[in-house]
Amino acid sequence: MTDQQQLVGDAPLRRYEYDDAVVLAADIGITGDATVDVVDDTAIVVVGDEQYDFDLPAGDARAFIRNGVLTVEMSEVSH
Repeated sequence: MTDQQQLVGDAPLRRYEYDDAVVLAADIGITGDATVDVVDDTAIVVVGDEQYDFDLPAGDARAFIRNGVLTVEMSEVSH
């Protein structure tokens, strides 16, 4: 597993790489006024009036916010 960081607002976005999947996670601390969508190879996070987007590796992805934690789970594509 490797851990690389970016920011979603003030929250660090951590990337964890496993043999068959990649997981991105950030504790955004907001549960009510936050949404996340995956469009093609981009995750779009909206928190209040702010929007953050970041590229995802190719593959199937699902994203959700639960208890203030943004999670994006992606299956790795074999080359």
